[in-house]
Amino acid sequence: MTSRNNRPQQRRPRPRYFARRKVCQFCVDKVEKAHYSEVDILRGFLSDRYKIEARRKTGVCARHQRALSRAVKMGHGRVPPPPSGMIKVV
Repeated sequence: MTSRNNRPQQRRPRPRYFARRKVCQFCVDKVEKAHYSEVDILRGFLSDRYKIEARRKTGVCARHQRALSRAVKMGHGRVPPPPSGMIKVV
């Protein structure tokens, strides 16, 4: 039986660094819930377009991600709107 590839097997290159697993900042600080009035904390978990960042990007655990999304949705009116370059001043 012949193999499809007659090329020799190549070894995978070693990664240059090992990605460190992100730790939930709420668990580290022992915060029970994210409150909508804490705008400074919530702003760190929002994108430049004020969308909630993904868990894999922020490192927040599932429990606190749900609390974070609820707090952001409740405090939606407290965060100022993003600056828009689309508006032309005449």
